[in-house]
Amino acid sequence: MPAAKRSRLSRIAVAAPAAALVLGTISIATPAFADASTGATQLQGTHPAWATPQADTGAVPDGTPNAARIYLAGKDPQSLAAYAQAVSSPNSPHYGQYLSAAEAKARFGATPEQVKAVTEWVQSAGLTVDAVTTHYLQVSGTTGAMAKAFGTSFHNFRTDSGVRSAPVSDVQLPASVSGAVLNISGLTSAAGKSASQAISQATAEAKAQAAQQAARAAAPGVLAAADTLPTVPTCSEDGYDSLIAKGAPAGYEKNEPFSPCSYTTSQLRRAYGVTKSGLSGKGATVAIVDAYGLGTMEADANHFSVAHGDKPFAPGQYKEVVTPANFQHQADCGDWSGEEALDVEMVHGLAPDANVVYVGANSCYDQDLGDALANIVDNHLADVVSNSWGEIMHGKSGDLDPAVEAADNQIFMLGAVEGIGFTVSSGDCGDNSPGAAATGVNCQADTNQAQAQWPSASPWVTAVGGTALELWNKKGDYADEVSMGDQRSVLSADQKSWSPMPGFFYFGGGGGVAKGIAQPWYQKGIVPNSVSHTAADGSKSATPLRATPDIAMSGDLVASTLVGYTPAGGAYSEGGYGGTSVSSPELAGMLADAIQARGGKTLGFANPALYARGDNDRIYNDIDDTENHGKLGNVVDLGVVNGSLRVRLYKIGADFGLKATPGYDTATGLGTPGKGFLSSFLHAGDAQGNEG
Repeated sequence: MPAAKRSRLSRIAVAAPAAALVLGTISIATPAFADASTGATQLQGTHPAWATPQADTGAVPDGTPNAARIYLAGKDPQSLAAYAQAVSSPNSPHYGQYLSAAEAKARFGATPEQVKAVTEWVQSAGLTVDAVTTHYLQVSGTTGAMAKAFGTSFHNFRTDSGVRSAPVSDVQLPASVSGAVLNISGLTSAAGKSASQAISQATAEAKAQAAQQAARAAAPGVLAAADTLPTVPTCSEDGYDSLIAKGAPAGYEKNEPFSPCSYTTSQLRRAYGVTKSGLSGKGATVAIVDAYGLGTMEADANHFSVAHGDKPFAPGQYKEVVTPANFQHQADCGDWSGEEALDVEMVHGLAPDANVVYVGANSCYDQDLGDALANIVDNHLADVVSNSWGEIMHGKSGDLDPAVEAADNQIFMLGAVEGIGFTVSSGDCGDNSPGAAATGVNCQADTNQAQAQWPSASPWVTAVGGTALELWNKKGDYADEVSMGDQRSVLSADQKSWSPMPGFFYFGGGGGVAKGIAQPWYQKGIVPNSVSHTAADGSKSATPLRATPDIAMSGDLVASTLVGYTPAGGAYSEGGYGGTSVSSPELAGMLADAIQARGGKTLGFANPALYARGDNDRIYNDIDDTENHGKLGNVVDLGVVNGSLRVRLYKIGADFGLKATPGYDTATGLGTPGKGFLSSFLHAGDAQGNEG
């Protein structure tokens, strides 16, 4: 049965000490229930909630082909979580005592005995083992053999997305393998239409808008008449509100400006203090995970850099890990070339001397993206890993497979013990509620509640939200920021009004409190109880929960970021892009700069160090959406398109269900990197970043 698909968002060796570890709240393994009378273990959540007796249409024939992936627990998962926390926490005596990839595998990886036990178990039921890695066994066979192995039968069930097959009860693991199995994925058949495909269709208008923004930069500010809207693409070139949109009807405020011309990476470096710091990421390595691979990526990145006054990659500075012969599901997953170009160019732009490794998954499916992440950790390919993709955790077609959460968390924890950190985009759909999805261009229509996304909700990653960045001038001097959230209106045919007014939600940074995921230790005392005890859907929790995002950076579609690449069969071109897809690689580049500031010592899982610097206005720009933050209305003039003038009015700082407020908030987290962010890492041993 195929795995779920994820959507794009516009995806030193030191011996371990023997001393005891002092721990806070940690996330480790999959919920399981042991039957004392039989010794069997029940894997809770392997029977989906939508597979009810009322929806049951009968058994799947025993001879039906089937497949599953059995994730291995490895040695001592409790100790893995404990050590990942200890080496990541600045106040721990074990801080920074990372293991090599080989040491991590030897200490926490699956044992030969575990692999043998699981192999014998499934083979005795008639299943075939198709692949074995240090993380899982891939198995296949008939549905009857699956039922025998997993202690449950498989039936078909009616769902909102069509008829789907699933186990009629949770999987039962025999005592011989209960300690060896982390979880099992692939037990349910896929929904009729994937979330990623729905999003790629919905973003067609956003892609068209991005293409038009390239022309805006080429011919800014050409007016047809003194009080008439321009018929050519027009943008504010000399600062955020440097060009007033004369001729536009009344909007949110007087004298609303044209939106800014798409920002270049040199402007972003200056705005976030990289230029002043003199840091360039030298000595650090950043990996980027997306699906597939663009054959012209290095050449395109070099073209883009040189065209905008930056350095191209030096020989050997950029590498790729791709296997085109194994690419699959491309019709379902769509074209990821623009996402790849965005991620590579943002990392290179924010950390021009850092090494970059692009790791292309063989599809946008959970299992293939997981394999790409595992490859980085197993071979220690990088110090920081950027991921500009994600998916909702709760939908009309069911919840996210618990096996995906368990397997991803295991990889993230293994990365932490090796000193590898992961940045993840928090999403482009505000609180991901049905209300946001009704009009949001980058929302998954399948959502059934307000929620945080996965894997940004994992307590073992740095979830990166988005902002709308305002610059004083074309050099990139920082002026202000509000949350990434856009309300959109369309110019009437007679050019005298906007419809609707106020506009509808169109695009916004993701975030929220994750239902069912405990608050990690580093958020205690920083995330207010008023936030952490209420999940995104409004349900209350007696214990605090994981809040996202952790931090934010520029990513709004109105204040967009320039990207250049060569699409398949096309010519090189540049256009403006928006989304937390911009924010995640931006932060990954900033963390590479921080590694250089630390004298080359990797930062590892960054969240404990980031939260240790919380509530510091020198280190973070504390973002809020009050009315005193510049011009909130922006006119986007794309000129004449297909014979008619295309003009939109956007109100920024208007995310759906999320609002930036003083202190930590679920729109922008701790805030964005401020003037003292990079200097706070100049002395690697200082947990609070008080170096001046």
